This record gives sequence, C-alpha cells and structure tokens, in this order.
Amino acid sequence: MALHRGVPLVAYFRSDLGFSFITGALLLCLAPVLLASAEYATGLFPLFFFPIYAVYRAGRHAARSEYQATHDQLTDLPNRGLFRDIVERELARGDDARPFAVLLMDLDRFKEINDTLGHHYGDRLLESIGPRIAAGLREADVLARLGGDEFALLLRGLRSPRDAERIAERVCEMLAEPFELNGFTVEVEASIGIAWSGDRDGGANVDDLLRRADVAMYSAKADNVPLRFYSTDRDEHSPERLGLVADLRRGIERQELVLHYQPKLDLRTGETAGVEGLVRWEHPALGLLQPHAFIDLAERTGLIKLLTLAVIDIAVEQAARWRAAGTPLTVAVNVPVRSLLDPAFPGQVAERLARVGLHPSSIAIEITESTMLADPDAALAVLSELGAMGVKMAVDDFGTGYSSLAYLRRLPVSELKIDRTFVSGLVDGHNDEVIVRSTIELGHNLGLRVVAEGVEDEQSLAELRRLGCDEAQGYHLSRPVPAAELERWLARRRPPAPVLRLLERA
Repeated sequence: MALHRGVPLVAYFRSDLGFSFITGALLLCLAPVLLASAEYATGLFPLFFFPIYAVYRAGRHAARSEYQATHDQLTDLPNRGLFRDIVERELARGDDARPFAVLLMDLDRFKEINDTLGHHYGDRLLESIGPRIAAGLREADVLARLGGDEFALLLRGLRSPRDAERIAERVCEMLAEPFELNGFTVEVEASIGIAWSGDRDGGANVDDLLRRADVAMYSAKADNVPLRFYSTDRDEHSPERLGLVADLRRGIERQELVLHYQPKLDLRTGETAGVEGLVRWEHPALGLLQPHAFIDLAERTGLIKLLTLAVIDIAVEQAARWRAAGTPLTVAVNVPVRSLLDPAFPGQVAERLARVGLHPSSIAIEITESTMLADPDAALAVLSELGAMGVKMAVDDFGTGYSSLAYLRRLPVSELKIDRTFVSGLVDGHNDEVIVRSTIELGHNLGLRVVAEGVEDEQSLAELRRLGCDEAQGYHLSRPVPAAELERWLARRRPPAPVLRLLERA
C-alpha cells in the first residue's frame, strides 16, 4: 500500500486503532514462552507462528482502516481530514523562513458534465484529475480531494508567492488538455484560490487559511480568471471589510457619494451629445474612493439597492439644477441586477422625479447584458414599466455578454454602447474592427444609436466616424470630472445639444 508523497507516516496513525496493536503486542510477548516449550515438546513449535501471524493481521487491518479513514475512496487522494492535519503540522513548525501556500481548486462546469454525460463520467473525470496534476508537482507538495469537484494543494518550501503562482499556472495548463472518458473528449477549466502563509494577520490557523483560499477561489470565478491570491478587499468577513461595510452604510446616509462626469461626442455634428457619470465615495478618512473599492462590497452585503437609489437622487437633483440654469440635460444611471429585479424600483424612480419636478425623459437607465440574464422575464417587466413612464434606456458593454437578439428586440432601449475592449483594438486589430462595424450595423438596423466607449486617440475617433458610429467617449475627449469642471468644459465648446446623457456606472 503506497503512501502519498509529502504525507508523513505519523499522519496515518489513529489512537482509536491502538487496541489492535496492543493485542498483537501481547501475543508477541507469548512467543518466548512458546519457543521455550517447543524445546521440550516439538509438537508445540508451530504455535510459535500464531502470535507472529496475529501481529501481521492486526497491523495490516489497522493500516488499511487508517488509510481508508484518511483517503478519498474515489480518487485515492488524501481527504479533508488528513489535509487539515498536514497543514496544521506545517503551521506548528512556525518556520517563517520556509513559507508555504494553500490552494483550493474547483472545476468549472463540472455539474454540466455530470448532468449531460451522467455521474459515471463525472467520477471518471475526478479519478483522472489526481494523476495528471500530481505529475507536475514537486516531492514536497500534497494534493487532496476535499469533496465534490473541490481539490486542495499544499505547496511547501516556497521562496515567494510568485512560486505558488507558477505552480498554479502549471496546474491550469495541465488541466487545459482534454480528458478522454470512455470515448468522450471532455475539456475542463479550474478556478484556483491561493492563501499565502506569510500573511498571518487573521490567518494563523488552518481554518483561516482554508477560508482565505476559498474567498480567493470565488474571486477568481467572479472575475472569470484562472487564479487569484487572497485579498482582504474581496473578503466580506475580514476586519477591514466589515469596517468598510459600516462606513459605507453611514456614507450613504451622510451623502458622501458623488458623481464625476465624462462627456460624449456626437460624431456627426461634433457637439457634446452627453456625459457618463461614475460614482465616487468621499470617505472621511480614506479620501476619494474609486468604484472598484466599494461597488462589489455593496453588492455582496445588500447595500447596492440603497446605493443605487442614492445615485439616482444625485443624478435627478443635478439634472434639475442644469434645467433650472437653462441647460436641460438627460441623466442616465447604471442599474444593478438587484434593482432591476425589484418590482418597487419603477415607483421609487417616479417618486424621485416627482420630488424635483422632472419629466421621466430627463433620466435614462443603463443596463448590462449580464444583469438581464438573472431573471429575463422579471427584468423585462421592470424595464417595460420604466419605459412606459418615459424613462430612456441603454445597453452598456454590448458584446461582452450573452443576450439574444430576440430578447434585445423586446427591450425598450434606444442606445447600444460598444465595450471599450473592442474599441481599444480598433486601429491595430482587424477582428476588433469587424466586431465594431457589425455592432454599429446591428444597432442601426434595430433603430438604435450606437456609442463607443474607451476612445483614447484621434485615430480611433476618426475610424469610428468612418464606420458610422453615432457617439464616442473616452480619455481622448475628457477624463471623468466633477459637475463644476464639466460645466467649464462645456463652456469652452459650442453650445451643447439639448439632450445630455449622464451615465453612472462602476
């Protein structure tokens, strides 16, 4: 029975199996008596072998039972209990000069394989994972199966986190090769979270390390990347994170949120066609925080609905001020999925418009393709009610999601926004040029205006104009700026078009 490399022999011993060893030892003690008796009665000599055989049987049974208790029956890898024991011993060494990393790995789309091909093929896949990964590991590394499609790795003797990252990248490369399962070729990918032992604040025990690796793994899944290191910014249970949640709740109540605005250019007339507004948080101690520092936090903790309503308040009030100053502007705000699925949301928008005396056409709602996928029917009902009120709508980051054209035709939208990832490669990348051209044609065929995001140079601007795009925005025109600075920017140009769009998004 082979022992897994990196697993110390003592890890296979359990005190509850000691009875078997004690029994064998007592029988062994009788061996000299039997041997002495055999000198006088040769017929008793065969009895000498019975204690030896009893010891052998007891030891073999104990070892088998111990192995089964500490290893996964399907994959023959160490199980969760044994893996925890090994990590605990590594922590007990307390050797900061020899840091290590704990990795959690989850197979993407494993449920799809089980549902499509059956559990038998899913089991065969799980059996194949261990040998393939183990072939690329070092002698000191330990691979375990924690359950389901979740595996764990202990990487010891590392010099820096970069060493752990290299091994994780190698694991991803090995898993990228197709698996042959009884005539079927299956491709899988993995999401890996990495917890580094050198980060000991709050991670000085095995539970903390496993939790941190788990947080990092789900961060990788959320970001659609192969691997992520643990970060307190993505951990809603870290002390820093919990403190920021309380600050954000107070910040919303104290009106610490502000909007910065980025202008859009009408490519036909050259006039300002609108602006996009991005939310910022003026934290009293941390200063001006960008959206990535708190939007994800708000979504994970349920504060996103309060934050969205606060942003709508800011946008509606700003639109009212601009209208009172003789510059009627249409304001658009980005709506997250939680608000989009809330039947009360249209009424909340109407209430805020009525409070400042604005017509619904003075505000626009911007949505992404992914927000519509959670519950398309519920989302369509909310959007239809907003559209019936006269609220305008746009689809943001178009081309990066999975919305169908049939569903897009049902939405009461008037604008498509091409994602910046396609616009950035417009000049040098032929494929991006084809995508941008096709999106412009699609939008126009559906009767929609098309806006290009992320325009960073004059060449891209000229190419978009040549392709027939309606509007453009990006750092080439202006960075996002506060309302007062935007007004100065507008004053330096020709009088703005009667409709100016303010888009708030993360």
